[in-house]
Amino acid sequence: MKILVFEYITGGGFNKQTLSDSLAEEGRLMRSALLDNLTQLNQTRSNRLEITVMMDWRLNDSASMTGINTVIIRSENDITEEFARLVKQCDLVWPIAPEFDGILQNLCQTVESLGKILLTSPATAVAIAGNKLKTYERLNRHHIAAVPTRIFENIYSPGEWMVKPVDGVGCADSYVLTTGQDFERMATQKGQYVMQPHLQGAKTSLSCLFKQGSGWLVCANLQRFEFIQQQYHLTDIVVNHHPDFGRYQPLIDKIARALPELWGYVGIDLIESDHDCMAATAPVSLAAFPPSMEVKSGGTTPWTGEVESRLEQRSRATQGAIADDCMDAGGRAMQGAIAETWVLEINPRLTTSFVGIYDALGINIAEAVLQLVHGEPILNPAYNTPITVQAQQETHAS
Repeated sequence: MKILVFEYITGGGFNKQTLSDSLAEEGRLMRSALLDNLTQLNQTRSNRLEITVMMDWRLNDSASMTGINTVIIRSENDITEEFARLVKQCDLVWPIAPEFDGILQNLCQTVESLGKILLTSPATAVAIAGNKLKTYERLNRHHIAAVPTRIFENIYSPGEWMVKPVDGVGCADSYVLTTGQDFERMATQKGQYVMQPHLQGAKTSLSCLFKQGSGWLVCANLQRFEFIQQQYHLTDIVVNHHPDFGRYQPLIDKIARALPELWGYVGIDLIESDHDCMAATAPVSLAAFPPSMEVKSGGTTPWTGEVESRLEQRSRATQGAIADDCMDAGGRAMQGAIAETWVLEINPRLTTSFVGIYDALGINIAEAVLQLVHGEPILNPAYNTPITVQAQQETHAS
């Protein structure tokens, strides 16, 4: 069978414009990791895959790709036409692309319309997960705790607010606003932005597989950031940081049911706020969270009541489980921390965390995704260790 790999940044998606070094390096890491997975898979398969990869002429390192067909994309080429031409020649297609401007959605739609096997979530899933407002609305409708999200308006409310493009990737165009002047400056930006309360807590990303309403956790990863001039900058990701799979699988199951369109590898970004076990059985309120997300009742913030309501609902829904978690084997109360988990966003594509999965667990994600085509994935870690992946500073796709 023939498989086409198209990583948008390194594969010619920016063939008619200047190429950012950091974007190119991040794309190269994901492309190389996927090609390594596929090459390793070929070593154990009797029915070998014929691999083709698209490559920007400025990043031509085809000499190092033994056994892989490379197609060079030059500035005069129409990337949409070239992609469609190559899709027609292959059986399987694995695009890696950003969601902004409908890029990933359109690539997926092209593959589907040509009747080829798409090894990522379909265009219908990208249309939801690639839009932060639609993602929030879908999760909220299914009673999954997600960071409250609405379209940005130049109406200042006291507190700290995260503002980001509705279909953005990473942190490059995301800002924390705290003053009326911040709101006024933000209002001059072009494009559609959403705003969210700025929640504090551990930034966790989950590497998962999905298929038709079922979900499997591959590993949980810790994202580490610097905060400079009102912006977060990802410094690194500790892949396979959290070994406790039982902590996240119920959430993944809920997301799978809420978004049955998801398929293949998906990254889920979370914010986890820790609370002391001794206070855990009390109703959760805004006061239990850092000041950056507190909003006074009766203020002008459109979702003040919504945030409070969501916290109260989560408290009632999890109160029994929290109490159990705070008991030792003898049923005695113990001190400790539990996490209030909020879904920040869902990435229906390979993410930077994917780069470290094979070294952390020995799991070949390409093999697992191909298994999804006809059944369920077999996820048997060969080893279990955390691996740190350094991030590029201009942006990230966690």
